[in-house]
Amino acid sequence: MIGTNQKWKYIWRVIVILLLNLLIIAAFGRMNGSVQTLSKVGSSGSEVRQIQTKLKQWGYYKGSVDGIYGTSTKNAVSDFQKKNGLSADGVAGPSTLAKIGISSSGGGSTGASGGGAGGFSQSDVNLLARVISAESRGEPYTGQVAVGAVILNRIQHPSFPNTLAGVIYQPGAFSCLNDGGINAPVEDSAYRAARDAMNGWDPSGGAIYYYNPKKSTNKWIFSRPVITVIGEHRFCS
Repeated sequence: MIGTNQKWKYIWRVIVILLLNLLIIAAFGRMNGSVQTLSKVGSSGSEVRQIQTKLKQWGYYKGSVDGIYGTSTKNAVSDFQKKNGLSADGVAGPSTLAKIGISSSGGGSTGASGGGAGGFSQSDVNLLARVISAESRGEPYTGQVAVGAVILNRIQHPSFPNTLAGVIYQPGAFSCLNDGGINAPVEDSAYRAARDAMNGWDPSGGAIYYYNPKKSTNKWIFSRPVITVIGEHRFCS
C-alpha cells in the first residue's frame, strides 16, 4: 500500500506541474500576441501609440507619443470616455477602442467603403461626408472636421433634432441642400473628416453654428459669440 500511495502522489505532482506549465505558456502567449485588445496603465506597444496619436490629435492627450500607457494617457482616455458616454475608467477596452477608431487588428479605415466610426453606420459616414464636402470645400482639413463636429454637436443640443439625418435635413439648416451642392462628388478628405469628427475630434470647441462672413447674408448669425476661426469659417455657440 505504501508503494502504491507514493506512486499516486508522484503522478499527481506531475499532473500539477504540467497544468502550471500550460497556464504559464498561455499567459505568455496572451502577453506576446500580435493583437492587444485592452490597454491600461503599464501597457506598451503599437496600440498604445495609436491611442496616444488619436487623442493627441483631438486635444485630449498632451504628452509625447511614446507607446507607454502612463497616467497622462489614462487621464486622456478617461476624458475621451466622458465625452463619448463611456465608463470613464481610463482603460482602453474594446468599446473605447471602437470609439477611437482603432480596430482589433490595430488598423484604420479610409474612403467610402471603410466602415463606420464612433458607433455610427457607414451610411451615416457617407451622409456626413457629403455635407462636409459641400459646405467646406477648399477649407483646411481641420476646418472640414470642425464642420462635421458642429453637425454632431447639434444632435446633442436640445434646440436641434437628435439624429444625424434629422439635423442635416432640418429645413434651412444647410445651404448645400438647397443649391444642390450635396450631390456634388465627395472629396476623399471629407470621409476622413467625418470619421475624425465621429470619433470625438472637435476643433470647433463645441460650436453649434458656423458661417463664412464673406458669404453670409444672415444678420442674426453675426450676433452669435465666436468660439474660434478656422479658414474662412467662424464657429459660434
